[in-house]
Amino acid sequence: MQRLIWTVLASFAMAIVLGPIVIPWLKRMKFGKEIYELGPQSHKKKQGTPQMGGIIFAVPALIATLAFSYGTARWDFMLMALVSALGFGLIGFVDDWIKIRLHRAEGLTPKQKLAPQIVLSVALAFWAYFNPNIGPSLTVPFVNVEWNLGWFYIPVMVFVLVGTVNSANLLDGLDGLLGGCALIDFVTMALICVALAAANPAQTDNLLNVAIFGGAMVGGLLGFLRYNSHPARVFMGDVGSFFIGGALVGMTLVTRLSLLLPIIALAMMLSSLSDLIQFAYFRATHGKRFFKMAPLHHHFELSGIPETSIVAMYYIATAVLCLIALLGFVA
Repeated sequence: MQRLIWTVLASFAMAIVLGPIVIPWLKRMKFGKEIYELGPQSHKKKQGTPQMGGIIFAVPALIATLAFSYGTARWDFMLMALVSALGFGLIGFVDDWIKIRLHRAEGLTPKQKLAPQIVLSVALAFWAYFNPNIGPSLTVPFVNVEWNLGWFYIPVMVFVLVGTVNSANLLDGLDGLLGGCALIDFVTMALICVALAAANPAQTDNLLNVAIFGGAMVGGLLGFLRYNSHPARVFMGDVGSFFIGGALVGMTLVTRLSLLLPIIALAMMLSSLSDLIQFAYFRATHGKRFFKMAPLHHHFELSGIPETSIVAMYYIATAVLCLIALLGFVA
């Protein structure tokens, strides 16, 4: 546990130091946010705020993970989670680069963004399927039952991987919203990995290394929120939101806890669900909207709720749900 705490502190310190270096550099490079034309009018004042700030927590998280991991232990679980975070983060980086350099608010087209996500997800799903310590089974929360999906595991996990990453991206719409909710999720997953390690001696080091990665994400996000909380001095961009989504779903992939995502990452899931409802309703009613704006947090914003109140509401709901999830793993 001390190693995990030191990981959090080290990642936090690096993020705090990196912020004043990265933010001015992003400004000099004119990596400013292009505000979506149809977005809330209150967001117009955020035009030009530096984005791609996700590197402020991603780099410290990677360094701290490698520095504090159990070097002589098995790395396959941690490596899979790192590949997931880095792979999806790279897709987000390309998307950000196009938005900034080409001044195109939409970045990559949906097909251009989805294709590499599917390729990476298929590779991760096969990797997990053929790993003898993971395999095609998922753990059903609270009842400790293994659900063997057989070959159906591959398409299910591709859906979970792509869905989680894009849900994280959609949640990144208000100052500090995704960063704070994800921080709570990573605390939860790190604690669950520690509990699983104690209960599974054969995979103790493997699971503890995954916990180290979760702790590194916690520390990096703590430092990043110093600069991303309202009013934000920097946005994480797609490189940050995709990195977060990839890291979280990677941790659940290797621990076979993907069915826990609708609980601990409900805020992300609601963002995607509200977007799908809005699109379907718009098509079915020939132009009418179910929400004032999707994703859901923008509906609350246009309903007159202050941005900081919405973020606090999401934090509280995420914390309560994560505590409920922990009941199934902590004695």
